[in-house]
Amino acid sequence: MDIHVVQSGETIEIIAEKYGVTSQKIILDNELKNAVKLVPGQTIVITYPATTYTVQEGDSLLTVAEANGISVIQLLRNNPFLSEREYIYPGETLVISYNNTKRKITTSGFAFPYISKGVLIKTLPYLTYLSIFNYTITSEGDLITFYDDTEVIQTAKEYGVAPLMLITTLTARGEPDIEAAYDILTNEALQESYVTSILDLVKSKGYYGVNISFQYLNTTNREQYINLYNKAAEISKREGIPLFITVNPNKAFIGNMMMYERVDLSSIDEEANNIAFVTFNWAYNFGPPIPIASITDIRSLIDYVLDFVISETINIGIPVFGYDWELPYVVGFSKASALSLDSVINLASYVGAVIEFDDISQTPYFRYIDRSGIRHIVWFIDARTINSLLDLVSYKDLQGTGVWNIMSYYPQMWLVINSQYEILTVM
Repeated sequence: MDIHVVQSGETIEIIAEKYGVTSQKIILDNELKNAVKLVPGQTIVITYPATTYTVQEGDSLLTVAEANGISVIQLLRNNPFLSEREYIYPGETLVISYNNTKRKITTSGFAFPYISKGVLIKTLPYLTYLSIFNYTITSEGDLITFYDDTEVIQTAKEYGVAPLMLITTLTARGEPDIEAAYDILTNEALQESYVTSILDLVKSKGYYGVNISFQYLNTTNREQYINLYNKAAEISKREGIPLFITVNPNKAFIGNMMMYERVDLSSIDEEANNIAFVTFNWAYNFGPPIPIASITDIRSLIDYVLDFVISETINIGIPVFGYDWELPYVVGFSKASALSLDSVINLASYVGAVIEFDDISQTPYFRYIDRSGIRHIVWFIDARTINSLLDLVSYKDLQGTGVWNIMSYYPQMWLVINSQYEILTVM
């Protein structure tokens, strides 16, 4: 796998010739929307299949998979365009395998139940777990659901992906309910009934397990969070239901610098299946214009966490989006708007920007001036960011990654993962 950074004046044909592949394969793999107008600084992922197969008359996905000793899910994973098709055609080339020998990892995606069916079935072949954002606990102890999750649970299972019920004290729009979190943490008498009702719903809905989100974890309340988790772990083990944690780390801003708060988790149940450090981001960001995911900051956080948590249980988050800030940034007033990564590239192309890259954070950015004369800066992630995060997973011997979120399909992320790593399944 190679990651090419587009240079000014380069075309798809020039890039294809450089790497000895066809331009059609680059366009198909990267799902380039505007291949004739590449943006200087954008990334292109080049993959090299280990084994391919030429479709014959009468072939189907099942017969091709069986003839090559792989599952249909693996075939869909290696050829994501097939999820949008009803048929395969004689003469076309399908990827059977990659030399994805770096190591085995788990992948977890976060999504709302209303995710597009097309995006969901295209993404599921790459996932170990799917955390479904659909439930919140109120200060009165009620468990509120936002949408019907029946179909998304069933579809995940059909693709061999373990659906997890994500439990938070956030609204569907990500608005925090600090009072509810406080009441749950401090009311030990009700905690067992909270957990029991959650696990009953997990079983009745057909979830594989439950994922508890730690939204406000800090040095002051860490003991209460750990007590809650350990109580939940005890009950879930008794019920035979896997329990997961997602920590949304607290962030502190010092000027344009950001640091994750360090919280000692040494007392947490040693049998925790999975601890993911994932930053939940929403439509707007009121913080200063900084990198979306700094590999330097994440590495520092993981180094701290490894002092008291087993590496094989840790997952690090991949944020699949960008933010657009107006400049100058004004504390308490300015906010950035979220953009899908496709929208980021489209915007860069439209304004004629050149994408730059910050080596320290391993994240791209660009600047532009809008029609009103207002200056902007856009920070986002690309294939280089993802590859750096995965290198950290491999180097630190972590369990895998958690993607916030999978509501939009980002082909380069899955190319980078699938061409280098073997994705584990638990179903």
